Amino acid sequence: MTKKNFNSQWNFKFNGKTETVDLPHDYSIGQKRDTKAFCGTHGGFFPGGDGVYRKNFYAPDDGRKVFLEFEGVYMNAAVSVNHSLVMFHPYGYTSFICDLTPYLHRGLDNLINVNVSNNAQPNSRWYTGSGIYRNVWLMTAGNIYIAPYGVFVSTPDLSTADIAVTLNNSSGSQEKIILRNTIFDKNGQNAGLSESEYIINPGENIFNCKINIPNAMQWSVDSPSLYTLKSEIICAGTVLDIAETVFGFRTISFDAANGFMLNGKKLNLKGGCVHHDCGLLGSASFNRAEERKVELLKQSGFNAVRCAHNPPSPAFLDACDKQGMLVINEAFDMWRREKTPYDYHLHFDDWWKRDMQSMIFRDRNHPGIILWSTGNEIEERDGRSDGYYWAKELADYVRSLDNTRPVTNALCGLWAESIFTPEQKKAAQEDEFAFFTTKFAEPLDVVGYNYLLGRYESDGIKFPNRIIYGSESFPIECFDNWEAVEKFSFVAGDFVWTALDYLGEAGLGRVHYDGKDPWHCSGYPWHQAYCGDIDICGF
Repeated sequence: MTKKNFNSQWNFKFNGKTETVDLPHDYSIGQKRDTKAFCGTHGGFFPGGDGVYRKNFYAPDDGRKVFLEFEGVYMNAAVSVNHSLVMFHPYGYTSFICDLTPYLHRGLDNLINVNVSNNAQPNSRWYTGSGIYRNVWLMTAGNIYIAPYGVFVSTPDLSTADIAVTLNNSSGSQEKIILRNTIFDKNGQNAGLSESEYIINPGENIFNCKINIPNAMQWSVDSPSLYTLKSEIICAGTVLDIAETVFGFRTISFDAANGFMLNGKKLNLKGGCVHHDCGLLGSASFNRAEERKVELLKQSGFNAVRCAHNPPSPAFLDACDKQGMLVINEAFDMWRREKTPYDYHLHFDDWWKRDMQSMIFRDRNHPGIILWSTGNEIEERDGRSDGYYWAKELADYVRSLDNTRPVTNALCGLWAESIFTPEQKKAAQEDEFAFFTTKFAEPLDVVGYNYLLGRYESDGIKFPNRIIYGSESFPIECFDNWEAVEKFSFVAGDFVWTALDYLGEAGLGRVHYDGKDPWHCSGYPWHQAYCGDIDICGF
């Protein structure tokens, strides 16, 4: 499948004005902040609004299939071609692919229209930005092609690549093909080859192979060696399609005796939480800005990041792979219970599977990713709204898509609004957190603890097989948290809130002397959280 950058020269209409923009584009960051903005402190008083992106492109009369990949649109994206709706995608953080083929006028110009609605606010607890804020790609393919996100490479050991390739056949008949998989090292030298002949049926086909590379260079935080897999479909001597996949040879494991192990060696996670914005650039995901974030983190001693609280941009993950940064990739900040009136809870029931699949299929080849997180501080953690059922449902679904990485979720203490009966409270025996969250944590392989340092030792006794890590911790307690990581074998690491400062949650970490809750957001003119180890400019 050919893939071309589709970022340049979009017509953008907003508030009655029209201009030409290149993507990535965040139309909130350039607006004048407003004390009456509905996002309030959550979004740093940056207005949202509804925007329309349009672009014409010529569709050759060659019969090839045409797709658009949107890496991220915030939010409620409605994609149309020649005034026909192709796809609606509500979640602002997952990538999605539109098949434009049935709607094209061949041999003519075609109009792409993307309506973006970030008007219903508040819909987040932090600054989101607005618009097509990540890359867009134009992809074309013939009747037999490698599916988008259709190649999965895993490394069960340090010399074996397990490869699964998903092919689509829309020719309507069986075809005889050769599937060639070639692994190249960082110097472009052929390191391993698998070539097999198959009969491909109409529809979707999945083919598997193994390639063994003795003495393969390992991917690690100190030496992030990467390889490239080139997958080719060949029919009657002609190459029909090619896909290239970057991966690394590495093994990961978690257990109560060692915490986290990378390539068979214990490694404590020196982590930091990171929101998706790029500081002064807003949410627009420029490759160099994403690389710089990882550079700053590495220079400051971090070896791991937790993506809070949504899938990050592909450029950020690419930078983590290249620079040797471990990653917790997180899907959601809420499930069915809302945190703000217009957030993802409105779409969870209908969309969670599609969005979870998008995250995992897109990102599963990144060697840096060590955990899939199903959520952060989910209200259902105490059992409300069938929380125990949903915890297992999401964890099991993640494993059905990728069983090579553990599943986690970040738990915090129980919040003030109690749903518990007097009988339940009595049964809890003064440890309501353990009593009400145990069933929620049971389906998890590793349990994240937000601001629960005081529970580490006692929970290590109460849950002897539980592996935990500090998924969020106060910067002022970093020394105490790190002492706990070194003391308790079952504590895999610590992730400070936050490694990089971010927009929104305005004034969360400000200094003040009025006796108020120090984790209470401030009012205007604050716009940044002011709680990062590294500030909004990268210092």
